[in-house]
Amino acid sequence: MNVAIVSDTHVPSRAQRIPEEFRELIDEADHVIHAGDFDAESTIADVRELASELTAVRGNTDPQVGLPAVASVELGGVEFVATHGAGSARGYEDRVANAARQHGSDGAIAVSGHTHEMTDRTHRGVRILNPGSATGASPATRATMMTADVADGAIDVTVHEL
Repeated sequence: MNVAIVSDTHVPSRAQRIPEEFRELIDEADHVIHAGDFDAESTIADVRELASELTAVRGNTDPQVGLPAVASVELGGVEFVATHGAGSARGYEDRVANAARQHGSDGAIAVSGHTHEMTDRTHRGVRILNPGSATGASPATRATMMTADVADGAIDVTVHEL
C-alpha cells in the first residue's frame, strides 16, 4: 500500500496551490494522511478530491469544519496517529509522541506537522514523521512531503523535495 504523507499546505494564505508533482503523488496514493494546516475549506476539498482515501486532522490555521485534533488509521499492518502538534517549539516532540501513545497502540507511528521541518526520528520510543510543508511555506526553505510503502507491518519511507 502506498501512503502519501503531507502537511502544512497553507493554501491560499502562503501558496497558490500544492505543486503539481506533489498533487500527482497524492493522486496516485492508496491513502493520504494530512497533518493539518490546509488553511481553507477549498484546500481541504481539493485534497479530498485528489485522495482515494484521506485521514486528516486540523491544524492551528484551519477553519472549523469538523476535522479532529487527532486521528488514527491502520494501513498495511502499520498504525499511524496523526496530530498537527501545534504549540511552541519547546515540548513539540513530547506532545506528538504523547498523542501517539494516547491514541494508538504500542509501535504506532506519529505523523505531525506545524514546524514545516521535515523529520523522521524516534523520540522516547515513538517514531515521528513530519513531512514538512508541501508548498514550502515559510519557515520551510523548500516544498517537501513523504510517501510510505506499507505492507505486513513494515514501512519504507521516501522523502520528496522540490
